[in-house]
Amino acid sequence: MMRMMMSGEEVLIPDDRAFSRFKHECQSEEGWSLTYNKNNICVWIQVLEEEKSLHKIKCRMMCKDIPAETMYDVLHDIEYRRKWDANVIETFDIGKLTVNADVGYYSWKCPKPLKNRDVITLRSWLPMGNDYIIMNYSVKHAKYPPKKDLVRAVSIQTGYLIQRTGPTSCTLTYLAQVDPKGSLPKWVVNKSSQFLAPKAMKRISKACLRYPEWKQKHSPGFKPWLFPEQNPLSNIPMSELSIQHAESLENIDESSLSESKDERAEHSDDEANN
Repeated sequence: MMRMMMSGEEVLIPDDRAFSRFKHECQSEEGWSLTYNKNNICVWIQVLEEEKSLHKIKCRMMCKDIPAETMYDVLHDIEYRRKWDANVIETFDIGKLTVNADVGYYSWKCPKPLKNRDVITLRSWLPMGNDYIIMNYSVKHAKYPPKKDLVRAVSIQTGYLIQRTGPTSCTLTYLAQVDPKGSLPKWVVNKSSQFLAPKAMKRISKACLRYPEWKQKHSPGFKPWLFPEQNPLSNIPMSELSIQHAESLENIDESSLSESKDERAEHSDDEANN
């Protein structure tokens, strides 16, 4: 799907067709294998290149007590993300492109002993009736080159589809095709689908339940994703961006690394607590 937007080297802002294609892929079952299904959360995997651990992952969560609007706010609110997202190392906005597209930086912790990753992405969003979509793909910006201590990953296509199912209920679908750069061990893909993805979904739902109270105390009227005139970011000329191709980044071979004991212990504790 992203191939269309990434034809050649030109960075393009997604149009309505790109959003529709993303929604279609979120809802499509074809080619996906269900790997997890419990507590209103399902996870599917699509293996693209076995030897490089390149895969797509899709998670869906039914939320009975979270309005779609709250979910949309939480996924947008960068200040709040720093509070609830335990995997975040650093995240900030770089600049805006249009009223519904910007460029940002995000780095996150990977399961030990893997190296941590980061990305620069062009993110765009669109409310569509009862649905909301937020999606991104990787771009390059000269002022933010890869860092020594992190592996620069590539988001080929990542995003969220939020669907209103009632006044205070919604369904969240997360779809990601990320090239983590390098060869990852098999346990990483298994762990991400069996454990990390469901855990991340649960964390989002908890964050949503706490958001109204938190937001009340932190600039309650400030929602630049809904009110573009509030956006403090400066405009970035498109000419400063180029497509981030996986091939141009250093390949890291982590395929022989085994999961650290601490990670395994944490994993079993979490299962016990759920």
